[in-house]
Amino acid sequence: MAATTFEMDGSVMEGGGQILRLSTALSCIHGTSIKINKIRAGRSTPGLRPQHLTGLELVRDMCDGNLEGAVIGSTEITISPGKIKGGNHIADTQTAGSVTLLMQVSLPCALFAKGPSELCLKGGTNAEMAPQIDYTLKVFKPIVEKFGVNVDLDLRMRGYYPKGGGELVMKVNPVKELNPINMTARGNITKIYGRAFVAGVLPSKLAKDMSSAALRTIRKEIKDLYVNIQSLSERENACGSGNGIIIFAESSTGCVFAGSALGKKGVYADKTGIEAAEMLLRNIRHNGCVDEFLQDQLIIYMALAKGTSRMRTGPITLHTKTAIHVAEQLTEAKFSVSKAEDESATNDTYIIECQGIGVENSNL
Repeated sequence: MAATTFEMDGSVMEGGGQILRLSTALSCIHGTSIKINKIRAGRSTPGLRPQHLTGLELVRDMCDGNLEGAVIGSTEITISPGKIKGGNHIADTQTAGSVTLLMQVSLPCALFAKGPSELCLKGGTNAEMAPQIDYTLKVFKPIVEKFGVNVDLDLRMRGYYPKGGGELVMKVNPVKELNPINMTARGNITKIYGRAFVAGVLPSKLAKDMSSAALRTIRKEIKDLYVNIQSLSERENACGSGNGIIIFAESSTGCVFAGSALGKKGVYADKTGIEAAEMLLRNIRHNGCVDEFLQDQLIIYMALAKGTSRMRTGPITLHTKTAIHVAEQLTEAKFSVSKAEDESATNDTYIIECQGIGVENSNL
């Protein structure tokens, strides 16, 4: 990034909030001003939504920065960061805006802070168009820790659409630098488990129906593994009413995959369960080491790490292509994508390789 303000086009490729989150985080870590325009141009309601605005304000506060143009609906902002200082911060979307997306923009910044950070993130924990909190806890967290990330997540309250009201406390210790990862050996699937849940006023039967339908779907393809999908009714530690299901699969080499779905009004619970199971099976079939939702979330860490990272994936998503584009625009990291050609590879198995830039935390 040049010493002048870098301009990022928020309408390219995926054209969503991901460009905003990645650009803001990298600007903060590099300590360089960035202007992002055409924000979320690819969405039905372009511009900043409460979750995006809250994330920007959080990063601004974390780095004693200056933020211009940041109001709901704005399609252009400029952020000029200072030093990332650590400490305690609260970010509240005051809607069902996703706490896991607040975490996406703030965690990379906290890793390069002067001292430990404690961030209280408030909003929706199980929202559409965002990772469910269960995914972040069970899939994202253990894998991102392979980079040397030290993060503690305490889920204090679940929050559902439309009210939100969820609360996640994230404690992060800064790193000197990030380590590269090598996730290219999938191994065998050894364990499948999950949770089907209802919260608030919804009947417990919905959870059982989602669980049963998911189990039937998995059994058609995987017959020899014990599958444990619990049916849970969350009357406490939950704000609002909601239902959904998330199913995990673990491999013998420590890879974790997931399939999930949220219940919707007028949609049979069986259909929700089947959707989650089919998503999980699709992510197991390609013999990659990460699922379609983890791919793009790891790109920024690969770019910042010192050395060469390699990640075996299924089909490359548009989110991942967008993340690579942003990382290459804003850092010197170099990515390459090639087809995997070993005997266990399918037609849609790929290797993403990155020569990371090895950002050092100058504060430590």
